[in-house]
Amino acid sequence: MLARKSIIPEEFGLPGLASRMPRKPVFRDRVNKARFIAKNGSCNLAHKNIREQGRFLQDVFTTLVDLKWRFTLVIFTTTFVSSWLLFAMTWWLVAFGHGDLNQDRANRTECVTNVKSFSSAFLFSIEVQVTIGFGGRMITEECGTAIAVLIIQNIVGLIINAIMLGCIFMKTAQSNRRAETLIFSRHAVIAVRNNRLCFMTRIGDLRKSMIIGAAVRLQVVKKTTTPEGEVIPIHQIDLQTESALASNTLFLLAPLIIWHTIDKNSPLYDLSAMELQCSDLEVIVILEGVVETTGITTQARTSYISDEIQWGHRFVPIVNEEEGVYSVDYSKFGNTVKVATPRCSARELDEKPSILIQTLQKSELSHQNSLRKRNSMRRNNSMRQGAAGSGNVRRNNTALAIPKVQFLTPTDGGASLVT
Repeated sequence: MLARKSIIPEEFGLPGLASRMPRKPVFRDRVNKARFIAKNGSCNLAHKNIREQGRFLQDVFTTLVDLKWRFTLVIFTTTFVSSWLLFAMTWWLVAFGHGDLNQDRANRTECVTNVKSFSSAFLFSIEVQVTIGFGGRMITEECGTAIAVLIIQNIVGLIINAIMLGCIFMKTAQSNRRAETLIFSRHAVIAVRNNRLCFMTRIGDLRKSMIIGAAVRLQVVKKTTTPEGEVIPIHQIDLQTESALASNTLFLLAPLIIWHTIDKNSPLYDLSAMELQCSDLEVIVILEGVVETTGITTQARTSYISDEIQWGHRFVPIVNEEEGVYSVDYSKFGNTVKVATPRCSARELDEKPSILIQTLQKSELSHQNSLRKRNSMRRNNSMRQGAAGSGNVRRNNTALAIPKVQFLTPTDGGASLVT
């Protein structure tokens, strides 16, 4: 039996209509990946399977400075105690070899006075290396070996003290401590500036001591594949900043907005607002300069992933003039406001400049409509308040009006009403 044909033609059925409907581009969800630079500036990179560990011992000083404080203190304490014990054993051997430990010796000069046991030798070792000198134990000119040991221990103690003091100074004066007061905005924004789409971020310095020769670099880090099929997991692309075009350094006296114009040479040229949310790129901001007080070069870093880039926003002004002094309100450092911005990419904006004009016109119309609605609401509220006030006055006037008085006068036929 043949199947009966449908009354509705196939081209007008649901499958045919669905096939002819224009489909919107479907973007895959962005996979949560580990960011290359954390918000606090630390590098999210783990070194594994390093076979040549001896390279770290070739530069012991830098290794000690890079270690955490607890490991550094443990190493220094272990070094001091080990040196004291080592030279205590040496002093005990000197006394033992000279026969100072014998109780029955008489009328013989000792190499070190009052060294009768290992405990006394350990105390004398501490006195020599730390130069305490309580006076109960001292070296004599009887033994040349003891004099040589004294010289060696003094030299070793000075070396240990120099390394310890230098390491502590470098750890306390590290440049990353100064970077704690160099701040970045929580979010980056993309908006229209000078009729071009721009990527913008805000930087600031909380201290009054300035950063000399400050310079800012922007980089885009993303995973790319070359035409030959080579996969580059961390591909770093420099972004040209407008502030670096005029001069090589920044005068970081007050918070500044650093922006990058998205042009043909920018890796953000083909990204629209929707594609940006689905991309896995990461924008790194690097601020470098010389600390004015110490003269040490410092570097502060942060990064922005696609979720932290707000499309169609602009930073609010935070610098105001109050009584002849410029004041900075850091409570609004990262605040942004929405502005009229095309949702298309910079490439589409260059190909169709009318998109920007239409967007600005729509924004102006919506702004005027909002102002009209606000004025009409204010006018209605004032009219309602005026009507309510007039009604109250009328009621008050009615209450204050004198009531009519009625009098009854006798007549022939009865009482008559007189008002």
